[in-house]
Amino acid sequence: MAADKRIGILTSGGDCAGLNAAIRAVVHRAILTYGWQVVGIMEGTQGLLARPVRYQQLTIEMASQQMMRQGGTILGTTNKGNPFAYPMADGSVKDRTAEIVGGYRELGIDALIAIGGDGSMDILRRLAAAGGWNLVGIPKTIDNDVGATEVAIGFDTAVAIATEALDRLQPTAASHHRVMVLEVMGRDAGHIALTAGVAGGADVILIPEIPCSMEKVAARIRDVRQRGRNFALVVVSEAVNSGEGGSVMKEFADGQRRYGGIGNYVGHRIAELTGAETRVTVLGHVQRGGMPSAQDRMVASAFGVHAVDLIAEGRFDRMVAWQNRRVIDVPLEDAIRQYASVDPEGTLVRTARALGISLGD
Repeated sequence: MAADKRIGILTSGGDCAGLNAAIRAVVHRAILTYGWQVVGIMEGTQGLLARPVRYQQLTIEMASQQMMRQGGTILGTTNKGNPFAYPMADGSVKDRTAEIVGGYRELGIDALIAIGGDGSMDILRRLAAAGGWNLVGIPKTIDNDVGATEVAIGFDTAVAIATEALDRLQPTAASHHRVMVLEVMGRDAGHIALTAGVAGGADVILIPEIPCSMEKVAARIRDVRQRGRNFALVVVSEAVNSGEGGSVMKEFADGQRRYGGIGNYVGHRIAELTGAETRVTVLGHVQRGGMPSAQDRMVASAFGVHAVDLIAEGRFDRMVAWQNRRVIDVPLEDAIRQYASVDPEGTLVRTARALGISLGD
């Protein structure tokens, strides 16, 4: 790709720590190695829908070391408004593919790097096919459920925050003889709950991939007491099935139904079954924000460099991935298709069981 070319980059879906490190890496590699221009598209596909298109020129001066340390994304993002069925003000839905394709052409970019989860990348891949775009994907999600990669940007920081929460809950649990229940994010995958629960010394870890019984959870709490410990730590993933009609959901003012409330349900049932005093902490979006961990910065930087190199090699419809301690790339279609939930027979599950942690089954 010639030196007078320019590439675009956007972030899509939920935010997480490490996005800015990836953007920084793309800017440095594209400008310093290839002499290209880089434009950042604002608010994901919303920026391409706007007229004029919302974007900013990205420079080396902007992409500083300080930027790498910042949480969130300097470009903004969106996880609403499916462009193939976009909700309009009058209540109807509209296919706005042509408008987005037009916005891409208006920018005059030769390739697009999209940083997103499996849902975002599926949508962007379909848009790329409709518009004839040259697309490269970078995986990010605190849920760590994107297929074909061992880690995605944002997961390590989210786990670190959840683990720190357990470290802080343990002393107050011991001081008051309480059962502390920590509800964490993860959508339909239990990676955050399982990893943080093992690292944080939880007594019970509940994840959506393993059906749980509150009677068995209560039995574990009683066992902890019988062994002479006056407190317990419970980690529950937001999508865990309550056993009484499915996952716990809440309806919000915008009409959306999202996970929320399973922690309170579990805390109530533990108190009911064991008589223990319980307290519930819901981390929520705390897991998405804050300064990214060293690993998230490192992985994001490696992903950004490799994504630019793919463009230089003319290899598109690919997603960068982390496997066996190195960066590779895989067909984007394969990554979208391979949803990576927790393996109930995997290493971390076996480790948890060996440590005496109850998984509710």
